[in-house]
Amino acid sequence: MAADRDGFTVRNTCCYRDKVPLGDLKQDEIRARWQSSPMSPKAPQMSHVHLGNLSFLRWYWQKEKIQTFVDFMKNNYPPDFKYEDFGPLFTAKFYDANQWADIFQASGAKYVVLTSKHHEGFTLWGSEHSWNWNAVDEGPTRDVVKELEVAIRNRTDLRFGLYYSLFEWFHPLFLDDESSSFQKRQFPVSKMQPELYELVNKYRPEVLPVRDTVVTNDRWGAGSICKHGGYYTCSDRYNPGHLLPQKWENCMTIDKFSWGYRRNAGIRDYLTIEELVKQLVETVSCGGNLLMNIGPTKDGTISPVFEERLRQMGTWLKVNGEAIYETNTWRSQNDTVTPDVWYTSKAKENLVYAMFLKWPTSGQLFLGQPKATLGSTEVKLLGHGQPLKWISLEKNGIMVELPHLTFHQMPCKWGWALALTNVI
Repeated sequence: MAADRDGFTVRNTCCYRDKVPLGDLKQDEIRARWQSSPMSPKAPQMSHVHLGNLSFLRWYWQKEKIQTFVDFMKNNYPPDFKYEDFGPLFTAKFYDANQWADIFQASGAKYVVLTSKHHEGFTLWGSEHSWNWNAVDEGPTRDVVKELEVAIRNRTDLRFGLYYSLFEWFHPLFLDDESSSFQKRQFPVSKMQPELYELVNKYRPEVLPVRDTVVTNDRWGAGSICKHGGYYTCSDRYNPGHLLPQKWENCMTIDKFSWGYRRNAGIRDYLTIEELVKQLVETVSCGGNLLMNIGPTKDGTISPVFEERLRQMGTWLKVNGEAIYETNTWRSQNDTVTPDVWYTSKAKENLVYAMFLKWPTSGQLFLGQPKATLGSTEVKLLGHGQPLKWISLEKNGIMVELPHLTFHQMPCKWGWALALTNVI
């Protein structure tokens, strides 16, 4: 199943690097840089896009020789077909950067990061150091990076960033460096560093491994993942479900089985909007940022199912974004009485948000964590606005009387949020 993919994929932000070595920063400096970065609590959701030839296909097909991929290539391409022959097939002929920008804006994301080069080495700009293996010389014959940069900055309030893979699985210089256990440094000196200079000077990205606006993550060196860095990614689809002492990111995909577009994917292979909302509230309540991945086609289009999910998320955030954006973790991440209730807070405003994913049939929501004060505590349903009745429970917590609403009167359909003022 996984072999049937087109020439586009979306991939997570693997390598952020700061100009100052992490070891030279004090913890308060790291926090300050994080708060001012595009990935701060103010912007907990991200769209990330990788256009290009699918590097993982080559790895599974030619390096690991996984039978599913070998058979797929044998059954669908000529015997003498080489990986480089995918270049002309990646046309992006329907790629419309303005349309993409509008979809990302509608999703409620606060920053978008385009993969300018992945592990196969194909650059989406006319790199002087990737001759005849870039989007200007091959395939689209256009500067994909520039088009999206202009569209994002002219049409949205999103932060624009670029991901650049720090290695290439099949580049001769990289392989030679690897054979010397990286005692040689031909690849970074001759290829990686010059291309990073090109990206910075041409496109002024706000997110890149070499910008001050971003704190270093944990994917910049052997043995660093989930151990060192300004924030952790640990693994793809990482979602610990509890508070971590370190800032972290959940890199996940709407397609349950692939980072890239799959022509043979069924509707059940995609996460529902209810599942995506659950991912978001769990992640933010535990102090993380959510990276939500889509896989466009080789023609440059975002398929309807991905567009629908992005727009649905934006619709949900229009109502409940107050409980997500610019929030912090609370003393409890989730409720101990009612399942699927997750908390965030805004300490300066004396606000705690309780996001619940199931509307109780009784109309009464029992919350075991908040401690309320009669005459001071107020409870409102976001998108509804009117104060709700509540009573304190015998030991701890409160019972909230939810409004009696028809399905069409609901402020949203896939999860709700209560704003609780003056609770402890």
